[in-house]
Amino acid sequence: MAQSETVLPADFFLDLDRASPVPLYYQIANRLERAIREEQLPAGSRLENEISIGHRFGLSRPTVRRAIQELVDKGLLVRRRGIGTQVVHGQVTRGVDLTSLYEDLSQTGQSPTTQVIRHEAGTADETAADALGVEAGTPVVRITRLRLADGVPIAVLDNTLPEAFSDITRDDLEQRGLYQLLRARGVTIRVAKQRIGARAATHAESQLLSLPRNAAVLSMSRTAFDSSGRAVEFGNHCYSPDLYSFEMTLVEK
Repeated sequence: MAQSETVLPADFFLDLDRASPVPLYYQIANRLERAIREEQLPAGSRLENEISIGHRFGLSRPTVRRAIQELVDKGLLVRRRGIGTQVVHGQVTRGVDLTSLYEDLSQTGQSPTTQVIRHEAGTADETAADALGVEAGTPVVRITRLRLADGVPIAVLDNTLPEAFSDITRDDLEQRGLYQLLRARGVTIRVAKQRIGARAATHAESQLLSLPRNAAVLSMSRTAFDSSGRAVEFGNHCYSPDLYSFEMTLVEK
């Protein structure tokens, strides 16, 4: 169920100076940003709509909209179809390291939650079989999860695992990151082959991430290998681009 709107206090914009040379939208954006950083507007809360803000505080809708867009561009607010404008911690910037999204969110103070969309036994298709180094048709476990940060959907994670990990349950996946679960089963993940790109979201992904139809998403495919060189998971993931980015350091050879 969508969270109810957070109605701003009547004195929220009391410090606005309408005669100042500083643009009004900029003052509004600064006031909202301060409230977010001081957690007066906590992550996951849904902001009062633009029309209501403008009406209650005597502000034009274009001015309010521009102020909100400033914070969308900073990664502090996100607009979602059917939900409205939500407060987020800021865009997740992820180094290209051998970690899971669950671990990255936890380490940056965000609260990761998981909805398991699919958890079933199946057989490896050609793509998964090639990645895992097995024959097509080999029994595997197929998992699809929606990962949220502070209640805001951020990624759709699709993974194929060898049949040996069929004991991993839906409850396990809702409580822990996949790499945590693999390590708990004695797996030491040593290396991964990874590809990062961008593409249009599928209809299902658009709905799960509350994005417009055919919106662009960041994509990542990864095959992780254990200390013996055996492939232990193959993932195809997509990320909401306004909430997620990859960061890497390049060194001249």
